[in-house]
Amino acid sequence: MKTIDDLLREHPFFEDVDSATVALLAGCATLVHFHPGEALFREGEPADAFFILRSGRVSVQVHNPAGGPIVVDTVEYDEVVGWSWLVPPHRWTSDAVAVAPTDAIRFDAGCLRAKCADDPAVGYTLVRKITQVMAHRLASAHHRLLDLYGGGRP
Repeated sequence: MKTIDDLLREHPFFEDVDSATVALLAGCATLVHFHPGEALFREGEPADAFFILRSGRVSVQVHNPAGGPIVVDTVEYDEVVGWSWLVPPHRWTSDAVAVAPTDAIRFDAGCLRAKCADDPAVGYTLVRKITQVMAHRLASAHHRLLDLYGGGRP
């Protein structure tokens, strides 16, 4: 049976992270499971974690005042969800809901922030990796908006 440390070392998110840092961050991680319809997190609640999906699918949603939730992204196997833990005031800006049985590695935000404060090199590594995820998600949102509203000029 593989340890969390083993699982992290094999994951693309950590592919260029040194072994000592991976081992340190593994101390903040636990394995979790979500059933379809179960929330990983809810908008407005304290952002106390981030997740690496090992299987399943998660819908990232925002609330529409005129109706139900709007799906803004879908996160699947080997992807990362949740970066609000890194940005004050550490509150979720969306919901993340499992749409299929989902296994994930959950990182405790308080533990991560403490490790970042103790070792700025670890902090830089995490910020660099999370920023790459954010850039990917923003580019994806940009493309969705162009699809929705059209890419042409008036």
